[in-house]
Amino acid sequence: MNVTRVCAVYWSATGNTEKIVRAMGEAAAKAIRCPLGELDFTIPAARETVTEFQAGDLVIIGSPTYAGKLPNKILPDFQTKLKGNGARAVAVVTYGNRSFDNSLAELVSVLKADGFLVAGGAAFACRHAFSDLLAPGRPDDTDLKAAETFILKAAARAEELPETSETLQVPGDAAAPYYVPKGTDGQPAKFLKAKPLTDMKKCTKCGYCVKLCPVGSIDPEDVTNVPGICIKCQACVRGCALGAKYFDDPAFLSHVKMLEQNFTEGKENSFYL
Repeated sequence: MNVTRVCAVYWSATGNTEKIVRAMGEAAAKAIRCPLGELDFTIPAARETVTEFQAGDLVIIGSPTYAGKLPNKILPDFQTKLKGNGARAVAVVTYGNRSFDNSLAELVSVLKADGFLVAGGAAFACRHAFSDLLAPGRPDDTDLKAAETFILKAAARAEELPETSETLQVPGDAAAPYYVPKGTDGQPAKFLKAKPLTDMKKCTKCGYCVKLCPVGSIDPEDVTNVPGICIKCQACVRGCALGAKYFDDPAFLSHVKMLEQNFTEGKENSFYL
């Protein structure tokens, strides 16, 4: 199969997955000398319609790891809004320096069910959404260079991948349960209902956080109100230039502290063909 179009598709609440996937897409399109398409799957409006791909497409699809798997509230969109129709795919996950656990296995499984032929997979350690102490500054230039080198190998593999190819083998179990976050005491940290607060001494009510929320949970009439579910993605916290959004839930902060105490040693990226 000859690749005639490269597509970069990503769900990226704080931008790191986007950086990786876009770098890979640009490198592949340049090397193959074909057009590059892009689908930012992050905001709810982008997930309202089904996107169809076709044979001849090389689709690089990326997601962050949440509790060891794909974000559970976004998983249904990955399952129903992307149609492969025989397109080749490269599965990409990012993770905050703890472990990607089963997220890559789950993404590969989902893409196969969506009708993609998965030619390769990769997992990248990136700055954790919760803390700048975990993989600080990543993805850095070295990570992006590794991503670009890998995608050229994956693209070559995609072109020779037969229709009858077996599913790409990667570590993990797609059906495994989610990782249970723990606090500094080693016990499960229960912060499912935690939501971001707003420092009104900093907030100008500009509404930018409303636009950033990937699940549309912040009230546009009152940005201090979060009536919808919060997936702790930190898009509003990281995206507010004034630093007006924050979390103060004790269980959440205990989990962050536990991560900082145990997972500061830099992790290596992983690649599979």
